[in-house]
Amino acid sequence: MIKNKQLLLLFLWTAIAFILRFANLNSKPLWTDEFSTLVFSLGNSFRGVPVDRAIDLSTLLQPLQLRPDADTADVLRNLLLESNHPPVYFMLAHWWMRLFGPTEDSLVWIGRALPALLGVISVPAIYFLGKFAFSSRLVGQCAAAMMAVSPYGIYLAQEARHYTLGILLVIASLFCLTLAAKKLQQGAPLPIWAVLLWVVVNCLGIASHYFFTLALCAEAIALIAVIWQQFNGNLPIDNSQQPNILPFQILWRFFAVAMGTLAGGLVWLPVFLSNKYGSELTNWIVSGDRTFLNWIAPIFQALAGWITVISLLPVESPNLVVVVASAIVMTIFFILVLPILFSALKKSLTAPDTRLGTVIFGGFVLGAIFLFFSFAYILGIDLTRGARYNFVYFPGVILLLGATLAVIFNTPTAKSQSFNLRAIEVSGKKAVVLILAMGFFSGVTVNSNLGYRKYYKPDLLIPVIRELSKVPVLIATTQKTHVEIGELMGIGWEWERSSTTDFVADVTDVRKKEEVKAFDSPLFLLANQRRDAPEIAAGTLDKTLSQLERPLDLWFVNFRAPFNLEAQKCQLESRELPAVDGYEYQVYHCS
Repeated sequence: MIKNKQLLLLFLWTAIAFILRFANLNSKPLWTDEFSTLVFSLGNSFRGVPVDRAIDLSTLLQPLQLRPDADTADVLRNLLLESNHPPVYFMLAHWWMRLFGPTEDSLVWIGRALPALLGVISVPAIYFLGKFAFSSRLVGQCAAAMMAVSPYGIYLAQEARHYTLGILLVIASLFCLTLAAKKLQQGAPLPIWAVLLWVVVNCLGIASHYFFTLALCAEAIALIAVIWQQFNGNLPIDNSQQPNILPFQILWRFFAVAMGTLAGGLVWLPVFLSNKYGSELTNWIVSGDRTFLNWIAPIFQALAGWITVISLLPVESPNLVVVVASAIVMTIFFILVLPILFSALKKSLTAPDTRLGTVIFGGFVLGAIFLFFSFAYILGIDLTRGARYNFVYFPGVILLLGATLAVIFNTPTAKSQSFNLRAIEVSGKKAVVLILAMGFFSGVTVNSNLGYRKYYKPDLLIPVIRELSKVPVLIATTQKTHVEIGELMGIGWEWERSSTTDFVADVTDVRKKEEVKAFDSPLFLLANQRRDAPEIAAGTLDKTLSQLERPLDLWFVNFRAPFNLEAQKCQLESRELPAVDGYEYQVYHCS
């Protein structure tokens, strides 16, 4: 009876996770990283998109077409030549694409459905790990519920990217770490099958995302924390059933895991070092001058990412009243909840039943955070700029939350007192319901595109172009890597998606309909930009404009090269235009 109840609860969390991750899955605009995933997963290449000349919409979007003859060899070749990611997820996504055969209408949904499904699977996976690590079904259920509704988890699951696969592999690796810690506590060696499983999982993790190595380093820190706690007597060793096992017999298997993982990781080192696009694609996380803002930014960026594990109300809503109200509610929520969570975490760390699991995952999370800040402040590589990189230790945070929620759930009265305010008392069960309810509404916020909104918003730029331009349009940008191609693809995809025919149908004036049809097919220019010769892009632009018929509206979008349009008789639009996230633009009318 108890087992059936546990399975029903787990099914409930999984169903909630499915709804929150698949709702509105294709409603948000694609951004450049997702275009990379789709193009490479289809076995296509960005190199087929012509540069330094005007191209039409169909040519720009050609890499998004399914090719029946594409195979995994094409995926490997194009990915390793043009990107800086290892291939496991892209190969898996290729087989997924081949299975469903996406069309233009279904491409976004199918491309995002795989990470969404992997995100759903992470719910039962975290349940079984929580149950095993803490020897508690309640901890497993609390962790599964938190994983199901976490707005951060939903954000990652609704992107056509590889982070939910990384989360699943981190969970699998943490299972092996937990088993190793339990064997250490028993004074027993790690089973051979676990050694092999751990090595395979770690190698797959590195082959899915290079930052998985940070999770492995954090696991090493957590293992050291466990050994240190045992040395101090806080985690006593019970070797009554293993009287003849010597320390070296235990440690050599950890050494085997480390060497096997190292060998699997070093396979990718030549690929990583030889990738000519690597520095261009990762420049955005490299810190510049060590100004005061650069020193404090990682702290606030990390805090913003941690907050969204539990709560994210519509703070990105276009309505200012909603934004202010959401910020106030979230502030009150954390003032009330944080003292309860910290108190429960302390109890979890001291209670004999939960101490080992708390030490493991606490050491893992703190180790990962230490590595992130070390990269930011020592190496000048600010990983906190990308909240998605927190996937490295996200499962550990969820497991700690599961343990603390279980403690709160079993507490008759949970007391919240902070900033010398009057204590507020609620029952432990109500406190858990409140935290999970906040997570659920925050999850709805994310899948409704009111939180964790895409950095690129071409859907807001298209109406501006259509409203302002009544003549043929050329949209120009400078190009270094496939990132800039993805930026223009976003505009092109939204142009098609918004459907010109529907737009025309909304226009009642016949003359205006004819004006709309006049710019029905925009042209695009990718002007190749060399760092040592930025003037080449301006020359390409000048040559292209000379070949096109007038009148013409020239839209500069993220154009990073100097230019002079006086000879082309192009006048800058005098009106003030609305800002669009991800796209810096100017409009010139060329007569």
